[in-house]
Amino acid sequence: DSFLQGPKTIVKNFVALAKIVRREPKELYKFFTKELGVPITIENERLAINGKFFQNQLQDVFARYAKEFVLCKECGKPDTHYEDRSGIRVLKCEACGAISALKHL
Repeated sequence: DSFLQGPKTIVKNFVALAKIVRREPKELYKFFTKELGVPITIENERLAINGKFFQNQLQDVFARYAKEFVLCKECGKPDTHYEDRSGIRVLKCEACGAISALKHL
């Protein structure tokens, strides 16, 4: 859920959103910063984005993050976690057992 506050866009449930997909808020924050190309800060469990963004734009960014770093490449379920395999970070699915390499964030 997001709203405008002056020149910033605030995502008020940001830390809860990261917990839902079982990822660190810092990683999700890094992805948003890279994708939106603007300064962003985490303030009191909310994401404060410099600039005005519509909710659908933010949902698109989150969907790209989920597709790349959360959803299983084989079965599409979000029941995944990261593992380190010989120095390579992989996504391991707890539902089907699939393993896939991850890009660096």
